Amino acid sequence: MKMIHTKSAPAAIGPYSQGIISGGFLFTSGQIPLSPETMTFAGDTIEAQTQQVLQNLDGVLAAAGTNWSRVVKTTVFLSDIADFAQMNTEYEKHLGEAKPARSTVQVAALPKGAKVEIELVAEL
Repeated sequence: MKMIHTKSAPAAIGPYSQGIISGGFLFTSGQIPLSPETMTFAGDTIEAQTQQVLQNLDGVLAAAGTNWSRVVKTTVFLSDIADFAQMNTEYEKHLGEAKPARSTVQVAALPKGAKVEIELVAEL
């Protein structure tokens, strides 16, 4: 087992790792739309927040030596399911040809009042 840490994603704000490599897979912690440089939200809209979350995951994937084409599963948490279409548009633009399995759910609340959080599992 190997812990992943990168400055290309926000530092953990609790007792967890940005990602863990185990058994040939990367398991990421959920990423919220914090800018790694400022630790503040990238914006107030679902579009801006989704873009930042995906950029944060880019950093964790790269630090583990993998990429979106190797992602097998994502889980998307939304504070409001009405934001699904806008989130999905940004998600599709960012992932391009990658089409991992995905679950999307609405939750009662996300850390720091985020609109979106995404976690993933990728092959190495």
